[in-house]
Amino acid sequence: MLVAVVFDSAGTLLRTYRVARDILRGEMLTEVETTTLTFGGEARVLVVLHLHSRDVMEAPGDQILSEFLSEHSIGFGVACSMRVIPVEEVAEILYSDKRALVSDLQACIREVWSSCKQESIVTMNSGVILNMDLPGIEFTVTTGGRPFEGAREAISELHRMGVPAYIASGDRLEKLERMGDYLGIPRERIYGVATPSMKARIVEELKSQYEIVVMVGDAINDLNAFQKADLAILTEQQSDRKPDILYAYVDRVIRNVSEVPGIVAELLSGTPATGSKVQQYKP
Repeated sequence: MLVAVVFDSAGTLLRTYRVARDILRGEMLTEVETTTLTFGGEARVLVVLHLHSRDVMEAPGDQILSEFLSEHSIGFGVACSMRVIPVEEVAEILYSDKRALVSDLQACIREVWSSCKQESIVTMNSGVILNMDLPGIEFTVTTGGRPFEGAREAISELHRMGVPAYIASGDRLEKLERMGDYLGIPRERIYGVATPSMKARIVEELKSQYEIVVMVGDAINDLNAFQKADLAILTEQQSDRKPDILYAYVDRVIRNVSEVPGIVAELLSGTPATGSKVQQYKP
């Protein structure tokens, strides 16, 4: 039986620390779930910026962020949004915003780095949440992550079983590839800046190559992929505070990513599922 496993990144393979700066209120939000924050408003769009933290920290803090992005030809990718918004509209709002300053993003980077700098393996991503109704940048965001304990071993075990592991994530591809190198996932199996609909499409495409495709994720932006997967696994390793709808569309709930190889072994052997919580709600 040919089986493949698709993993989300942040919160699934990586213990992630996320912060956001509310531009309108001038407040820092710590340990925030960026996808949940994005889905909190129909007009919000989570945008991943293709930049290096060092370049941001070296820039004048009082410079308007959109001017910095234009000056340095910073590209972007749309990670998720409540509704489909043309990329041209996103670009227009992103590069013309006059509210957010470089210092707003610097504050996020500084906060995440202060929490993650002791880690031996760290990946950081920064971006913004646009509000198309403002219009403009509503939040600057930064995430920093390290592999969960057992993640590397879980990937190795899957490979020993002959089961390929993939990553489909809204994070920047460059960062994901570096993390994939550490975890042992080939770069050709890594998909970055993947929106919820793109994740679902990746799962569908893999189903043409494998008899069973497993999706492992932790957040609302994995819901579409869960619905397309043959087996959907929700991990609570980052947090057990999940939207109720997620539990209605998954088959298994786990507390540690190290449980995934055992579940896959059950699939390969035909043994009834044991150990993890089994959900009966998936249509």
